[in-house]
Amino acid sequence: MSRLNWQKSSFSGGPESNCLYLATAPDGTIRLRESDEPRTVLATTPEGLAALLEHLRPRPSS
Repeated sequence: MSRLNWQKSSFSGGPESNCLYLATAPDGTIRLRESDEPRTVLATTPEGLAALLEHLRPRPSS
């Protein structure tokens, strides 16, 4: 695997919390990892990431 350019996510917490890092692989997939588990990587498509974020978005109470 080629070396990826990991960027700290804006979703990351403060200095005492774990950080989420993202990178785009040469094949166009998005890779995600946490700072405390850098060897565990989730790979998804841009559409898959958008669907995950939509699923996690808070919904107003009815």
